[in-house]
Amino acid sequence: MTGSVLSSGEAAMILFGCFFLGLFLRIPVAFALGLACLPILLIEPRLDTMTLMSETFNAFNSFILLAVPFFLLTANLMNVGGVTDRLMNLSRALVGHFPGGLAQINVVLSFFFAGISGSSTADAASQSKIFIAAQRKEGYDDSFSVAITAVSAVLAVIIPPSILMIVWGGILTTSIGALFLAGVIPGLLIGVAQMATVHTYAVRRGYPTYPRSSIRQVFSAFERAALALLTPGIIIGGKVFGWFTATESAAIAVVYAGFLSLFVYREMNLKGLYAALLDTGRLAGVTLFCVGTASAFGWLMAYYKMPQAILTGVSAWGMSFYETGFFISGVFLLVGCFLDAIPAIIIVGPILAPLAKTVMMDPVHFAMIGIVSLAFGLVTPPYGLCLMISCSVAGISMRSAIRDTLIMLIPMFLVLALIIMWPSVSLFLPSLISPEFLN
Repeated sequence: MTGSVLSSGEAAMILFGCFFLGLFLRIPVAFALGLACLPILLIEPRLDTMTLMSETFNAFNSFILLAVPFFLLTANLMNVGGVTDRLMNLSRALVGHFPGGLAQINVVLSFFFAGISGSSTADAASQSKIFIAAQRKEGYDDSFSVAITAVSAVLAVIIPPSILMIVWGGILTTSIGALFLAGVIPGLLIGVAQMATVHTYAVRRGYPTYPRSSIRQVFSAFERAALALLTPGIIIGGKVFGWFTATESAAIAVVYAGFLSLFVYREMNLKGLYAALLDTGRLAGVTLFCVGTASAFGWLMAYYKMPQAILTGVSAWGMSFYETGFFISGVFLLVGCFLDAIPAIIIVGPILAPLAKTVMMDPVHFAMIGIVSLAFGLVTPPYGLCLMISCSVAGISMRSAIRDTLIMLIPMFLVLALIIMWPSVSLFLPSLISPEFLN
């Protein structure tokens, strides 16, 4: 950049060198991003260390990001208010008779819970506590139990209301309502692919199956869970039909979850409310702090025009629409192995967005390729946060579970390829319900 002490290349070497050094030293990602900014801020006379504070604060000062703690609180209120138990009973009534019944319930409950929490890490933590010990008692292999729990938890970032969609919409000014609609079909396809994988494992390894529920039992379970199942409808429907913004829909979901837990189901007391608020504060603090430092990191990249330099080189390759889609996916898959999804969106998303635009890729299609690709990083080492959580609960090493995890990711790769090759997989619902959201 003209007038700067450092060139784009020199700044990139310092910025990314310090960041990867921090990761090597096992410094948490959010802190590593912030610390990587400091050397440049000290070297560059036009900047100072207060830039880190101001850019971090500017990232926090976002009305859209208020939705993040609200969605987390909704999920926690439903956990302590008896909603999770009702959804689990419904899942058992629907798929318990399939081969590998408990693991099938695991996947379906993750699908239901994804429509409430929007957070894969929250899903992985709660599901691991519920299912891993139970599956161990029924004779499931630990590696399989950990793998299916971690892999099914990633549905929470694909099925709306996803926190990643909210962050993506805020950073790249893409319609959040369109993203919510676009995630439904890919989420269903991935859920079905996971259930098919469980079926194959169960048949080959002889995992147990529950008796088939009667029609009456299915309707009874659905009736008990019906009010809880309305939560995703309130969130998504309100946003899509313009009744309220994403943040307002999240706040209304909190009120609704609190009403169900306190006055309808009457299973939440003051101690449970305190636990839900405490857990929400901890998770939201970690998430939003990562948003802040990643934004400062991304601001420095923009200051030195690193995205333009990268894009100039890549654009010279002359890739087609499909080649660009697979290239974008490959970048997000690689970055997701080392970086949390939120900072990856903030740093990499703005770099690749112009590349997607050069091949006339719809912004919503681009977003779904990025979000689904980043979901893999939640269960792949060295980062693999969901896999790490599940392994920690099970008391086994990540190395023990990695083989089954990678096998379960194969059908997900096929769904990802389908999303890239056929944009209508993700764009069908937005174009059908609210076409004004697209382009």
